[in-house]
Amino acid sequence: MLRKQPLDMYQYSRLFGTARIPTENGCQIKADTSSKHVVVICRGQFYWFDVLDHNNDIIMTEHDMSQNLETIFNDAVETSIFDAAKSALGVLSTENRKTWSNMRDVLHREQGSNNSDCLQIVDTALFILCLDDTEPQNAADLCMNMLCGTSEIERGVQIGTCTNRWYDKLQIIVCKNGSAGINFEHTGVDGHTVLRFASDVYTDTILRYAKSINGQAPSLWASTSPDPTRRDPKSFGDVSTTPHKLEWDMIPEISTAIRFAETRLADLIQQNEFATVEFKGYGSNFMKAAGFSPDAFVQMAYQAAYYGLYGRMECVYEPAMTKIYYHGRTEAIRPVTQDSVAFVETFWGENPPEQKVEALKKACETHTAITKECAKAQGQDRHLYALFCLWQRLAQDVEPHADADSSAGYSSGSELPASTCTSASSPPDGATSRSRSNTVASDDSETDPEHLALDTSLTRTTTIPERMPALFSDSGWERLNTTILSTSNCGNPSLRHFGFGPTTGEGFGIGYIIKDGSVSICASSKHRQTKRFVNAIESYFLEMRKLLRVTMRRQPGQDKTLSRVREMEDGGARPKAGARMKSRGRVLGTRTPAVEMFGEEGTSEDDGLGGCKWPFSLFRSLCFCFRAPSRRFHSPSSRHVSSLQTLSRSLQPLPTSRHSPYHICLPRPLPTCP
Repeated sequence: MLRKQPLDMYQYSRLFGTARIPTENGCQIKADTSSKHVVVICRGQFYWFDVLDHNNDIIMTEHDMSQNLETIFNDAVETSIFDAAKSALGVLSTENRKTWSNMRDVLHREQGSNNSDCLQIVDTALFILCLDDTEPQNAADLCMNMLCGTSEIERGVQIGTCTNRWYDKLQIIVCKNGSAGINFEHTGVDGHTVLRFASDVYTDTILRYAKSINGQAPSLWASTSPDPTRRDPKSFGDVSTTPHKLEWDMIPEISTAIRFAETRLADLIQQNEFATVEFKGYGSNFMKAAGFSPDAFVQMAYQAAYYGLYGRMECVYEPAMTKIYYHGRTEAIRPVTQDSVAFVETFWGENPPEQKVEALKKACETHTAITKECAKAQGQDRHLYALFCLWQRLAQDVEPHADADSSAGYSSGSELPASTCTSASSPPDGATSRSRSNTVASDDSETDPEHLALDTSLTRTTTIPERMPALFSDSGWERLNTTILSTSNCGNPSLRHFGFGPTTGEGFGIGYIIKDGSVSICASSKHRQTKRFVNAIESYFLEMRKLLRVTMRRQPGQDKTLSRVREMEDGGARPKAGARMKSRGRVLGTRTPAVEMFGEEGTSEDDGLGGCKWPFSLFRSLCFCFRAPSRRFHSPSSRHVSSLQTLSRSLQPLPTSRHSPYHICLPRPLPTCP
């Protein structure tokens, strides 16, 4: 359900036990509804064991699972880097689809052979668990690892995590430092479906932890599997919970293909770069209070930031979910409109703040209207693409299923696999990186395998006859299908970051999550100054906040985060006569709402990121209170005074909230106190 609107649930049947199978005539999605096992990849080696019985009940405890994973890891580390590189069959899933199809035919050459059975076990697994022997040091490295893995050469062989993948299936990736994420095959499912899976995993983890504290805590599930430790062993049926290692027969054809596939993959990884930004200046609450749709507000930021760097507008893509319809997928939102162009030109011109804000409002209203139309499948992109495919088939100049391959997530060999990653944090602090789980974008959009649906590879690789319709021979059609800013809004508090690769060599892939008080952005490109671009976006956010503080004045009751009782008090209500106890004390927080949210009238200086306008002495008190609640307050040593003074100087002012007096945003941890 989405806003009480039922959604099509067909994609959930393609989430587990599903594989994308390449053939000579394009790719096919095959699902095994009887799947009971998982496949674990560690250092390029493949292992499997059963986790469900014939009734789909869980047959293993967490302790059993932990023992299996430890056994697998200990076995994998005994394999030399040379042997691991030679048997890293997963890199073949990154190859050109026809090449990979040919290699699968070689593996299946003899039905019932070892290679054929091993491939069948991988294809029918519930999902792939990738245990990565790496520790990403920052958010950009984390996102890159979740999307395409790392490339690292030691003694002439590949030891990076790029060989520890199988891109034709749903993958759960766990790093050595506990960072986790999801990389999913985008052909069969969209971001909204995988987001639901990631959110449920995150929520269930928190609730199970709560239940360990309070046995009466609620559960996410209406029913659960019986406790495996209390079941009759005979009730499990024919299962195998002991890990088995898949040992492929490395025939010359396969060995050669693995070597070349790894080299090609390493080239592709080196061609891409990632940059992230966690903007904590404000989030959706601020945008809504200022009267803007959060998604529209952020979309205008991308256009303005790009224009500020390059001085031109480019084709922008954002998906809108259409799962309110039978087997619905997505429709393309085109955020560049006449109103958005007018806003960008106004923003970068020498114009008064009021004019800039008014232009932004008009552009956001137009974007919101287009988003609603696309969510109702009233956009133009999918319709035009369907006509293009029909014309191609009628002209008999392409294979009947060529379009399936072009929209499956891979280009002709110059781009990374278009799988999506969501990077998860450890509960309860934060959340899980396509790789493109384009969220629930806009308010209704999400990740879309058809970021490529309008892939121009068809026009580039196909010999088009002279009778091509004028619409498709027009330069506008080519420009529409050459997306420079491919964006997708995916998120809820369970996600830390979300991203995907660029869809064109000149473009950016931008995955973003709009939270209540922050905006997370993961951008990628083929070395187009990605870090500079995200910095430009961040600068735009700060500049727009300055403009809003100058021009906007919030009215009482406009903030949706206020309760009705707070709204009543803001309206001047006072305790009734005779309510002596409730009249005692001095009322705090008497600043007007407009000043509180947008700053003092006439403010020309931005307050920056983080910080709080609390007295320095309060910081000292809170520090001692949190660190040593059982101790009495006393005069701190000179060392502590010095460190606290350093902290106070590093904190830039931020308007306080009289509604949440204990909510203090710090740009870095407080120094250790006695």
